[in-house]
Amino acid sequence: MKNPLISFVVLIFSIAVSVWPGAASAVASSLQSHADIRDTVSAFVRAQTQAMPGKVSIQVSDIDKRISLPACPVLEAFLPPGAQLSGNVSVGVRCASKHSWSLFVPVNIKNSVNMLTLNKTLRQGHIVRAEDIGILSSESLQAGTLSEPAQAIGKVMKFGVSSGQILRSDMLRAPYAITQGQSVNLQVRGSGFRVSAQGMALGNAAEGEPISARSASGQIVSGVVKGGAIEIIP
Repeated sequence: MKNPLISFVVLIFSIAVSVWPGAASAVASSLQSHADIRDTVSAFVRAQTQAMPGKVSIQVSDIDKRISLPACPVLEAFLPPGAQLSGNVSVGVRCASKHSWSLFVPVNIKNSVNMLTLNKTLRQGHIVRAEDIGILSSESLQAGTLSEPAQAIGKVMKFGVSSGQILRSDMLRAPYAITQGQSVNLQVRGSGFRVSAQGMALGNAAEGEPISARSASGQIVSGVVKGGAIEIIP
C-alpha cells in the first residue's frame, strides 16, 4: 500500500508544475516590455531627426533588467526641457494610462554631414566648377556651410579663398544676369497691358535681384531682373 503522505506530496508537486508556467507567464505579461520602451524611444528620435541634413545614427541604451514597470497600453516618448537631440541625451518615456510611470533612457545620436571644401585657391570672380570642390565628412554642420556640390557649382566667388577652406554660402554669389552699363530691355506690366522700352543698367544684379536703370528719356526707374530684362512694377 502506498504511503498516503507520499501520495499527497506527489499530488501537490504535480499541481505546482502544471500551474507555475501559467503563473510565470501571467506575471511576465503584467510587466512592461523593455523592448517596447526602446522601440518607442527609437521611433521618437527618428521622427524628430528626419529633417536633419546628413546621415543620422541612433543608439538606444539597454534598460537595467532590474527595472520592473506595470505593462502600459499607451507609451509616450518626450524630450526633457532644454534637451537637444544631439550627442548623448536622455529621452523620457511615460505611461499614458492609469498605471502612471516615467523612465529616462540614454540615447547616443550622431549626425554625419558633408561639407564642401576647396581643392585649390580660388580668386575673386572665379566661377566655381565641380573640380574646384571636395567633400569632407563631419559630425557638425556650421551655419552657412554648404553640403551639396549643386549649391556651389556655377556660383561666383565674392573674394579669394585659399585651398582647403570650408566653403560657405557667404563666399558665393549668383552670376550677374545684367551688368552696369549694359543696354537692357525695360518691361512694364499691368492689368491688361505690357510696355517695353530700352534703357541702360546702373548696376549689377543676378536673376531675381533688384536693379535700377536709366530709360532713353533719362528717367531713373527701378525693377527686378527677370529673364535678362528689367521688369518694372508700376
